[in-house]
Amino acid sequence: MTVMETSTTLDELDVLDIVDAESRPAPRLRVENLRVAFPNRAGPHQVVGGVSFDLARGECVAIVGESGSGKSVTARSLVGLTGRDAVVEADRLELHGRDTRTLSPRQWRHLRGKEVGFILQDALVSLDPLRAVGVEISEALRLHGWGNRASRATRVLELLTRVGVPLPGLRARQRPDQLSGGLRQRALIASAIALDPDVVIADEPTTALDVTVQAQVLDQLEAMKERGASVILISHDLAVVARLADHILVMRDGEVLEQGPAAQVLGAPRHEYTRTLIAAVPSDRTRGTSLSGVALPEQIAAPAARGTVLEARGLVKRFLTPDGLSTVAVDDVSFDLVAGETLGIVGESGSGKSTTARLALALSELDGGEVRLLGQPWSAIPERKRRRLRRRISVVYQDPLSSFDPRWTVERILLDALPADTARAARLPRVRELLAQVGLGEEALSRFPLTLSGGQRQRVAIARALAPRPAVIVLDEAVSALDVTIQAQILDLLVALQRSEGLSYLFISHDLGVISHLSDRVLVMKDGVVVESGPPDDIFLRPRHPYTQELVASIPDFDPKGIS
Repeated sequence: MTVMETSTTLDELDVLDIVDAESRPAPRLRVENLRVAFPNRAGPHQVVGGVSFDLARGECVAIVGESGSGKSVTARSLVGLTGRDAVVEADRLELHGRDTRTLSPRQWRHLRGKEVGFILQDALVSLDPLRAVGVEISEALRLHGWGNRASRATRVLELLTRVGVPLPGLRARQRPDQLSGGLRQRALIASAIALDPDVVIADEPTTALDVTVQAQVLDQLEAMKERGASVILISHDLAVVARLADHILVMRDGEVLEQGPAAQVLGAPRHEYTRTLIAAVPSDRTRGTSLSGVALPEQIAAPAARGTVLEARGLVKRFLTPDGLSTVAVDDVSFDLVAGETLGIVGESGSGKSTTARLALALSELDGGEVRLLGQPWSAIPERKRRRLRRRISVVYQDPLSSFDPRWTVERILLDALPADTARAARLPRVRELLAQVGLGEEALSRFPLTLSGGQRQRVAIARALAPRPAVIVLDEAVSALDVTIQAQILDLLVALQRSEGLSYLFISHDLGVISHLSDRVLVMKDGVVVESGPPDDIFLRPRHPYTQELVASIPDFDPKGIS
């Protein structure tokens, strides 16, 4: 081929590209060089810089990144909700070809709900707690002059049915606090799509939801796409993103580090940060490997005897409902936790897994059954007799901030957790040792909990749990509120500590990927009952019980090597 022939061929391709571009419909949303800043003492602080993308009909653009990356601020700037102090600039910011940079608050109120819907993460906060959800959905219709009272009531039932809410007539009359998390989130979606907007922005719509409820919410977003809606998905969950996204933007510190088709970004990422995010996703494929890239130690402190350290037999716990009826939260639950292993307990909200954890810790009284710790009576003895054993079992919760005294420094928190018989001269050196064990420096000693990041607070919580040198640590949703890379660091830390200290973990979670990555054995709970138990490969690859099969089927499949 001659140079002239090559040039002609390239010119023809350029013409084809131009013709193809002209034949494509204009994007519903066009964003070019979006920048958002907030004032502070030192002057404007830019939190979003240089975000650009187009959103077409029936397309999902996902914006991923950790807390503080700027993804939620980006989403809010697209609907005029950044706040009065925000400085929003862009070379182009258009919705249906209309420049939104000059819209007044009144004009924005007219557009929101009608042309663009906004789904927030926390439905309990976003929905009015004093109004029935049907009234709230109907109000969204009324404010835009849609129909009359009778037609709006019919429309509410249609919307609740569309988003998969059972018994829509009953649910429409209930307040948000009377609904489960999944039902609240679906009611919020119904409100956001009440006027069938062409563009829907979903900001972390599945965070902290059970896997089956998450699957139901994703089904609704997928159905919107199929009906022609354009979706912007804000998330730090790459498995969720992999299911829905056509195009992905990866953000960190307000900047887009990488963007492109979902198959390219997830299957062949170019930026190191994107590769780090992908490697940090826990699953059965990552079991036994490092998620954060830090080498894990070999098994150093193997337990002297692989005996049972925690034994539960026939645990029963009942509660009274507000109307005075008795409900069984835990029903004949039994398990053994062996020295040096991790026993995972999974299930949806209300399955009884956290109540089981409290019973194991002897923080709730049993209505039946018994717990033994290190071969000795535990649940059946008075608390004053439990005190001598209490140091052998510790706990780490989902939100350590609520369990810390905000007036105490890290040093005082850890000193308070040391056994009372610790020699005075050994106390501060032991606190420094604990900080080193969880990867924190001595500068953390003078810090207060509110000044720590989420990952740092969880490290302090783990250090506090280690302080009395326990044999067993109960971890109740201990990583569910963390970003994926911070979660990876904490999970690697837990594995390293288990190997070096010979610890046993009772790990409670609704995240099946985390459980599959970390556990040696798994219990599956539903309605207070253990429906299945066994090694993680049996539970997740060969589930026998229909409920376990449903849980496993609901997990968003994320295999970067299999993305095409």
